[in-house]
Amino acid sequence: MIPKHLASLFWDTNVGAFDPRKHPAYTIARVLERGDERAVAWMRQTFSEEAILEVLRTDGRLSSRSANFWALYFHLPASEVTSLRS
Repeated sequence: MIPKHLASLFWDTNVGAFDPRKHPAYTIARVLERGDERAVAWMRQTFSEEAILEVLRTDGRLSSRSANFWALYFHLPASEVTSLRS
């Protein structure tokens, strides 16, 4: 279940029935794109760093602005981040 303070990030989802662990890529991408510090802290407690990096490397849903920030944050070369590849 999504904590109440994160419900606004998942406006298009039935948060009462949503299990973020069953949809890790969707959940991680949404937090990376729209989350605040509290949401990121929850994400990092809920998912491994490997899972987060996998989303950065394979998921194209992030804006280039968010992808660039997280690439810098996690020390990933832009060439490894799907949303930054031209």
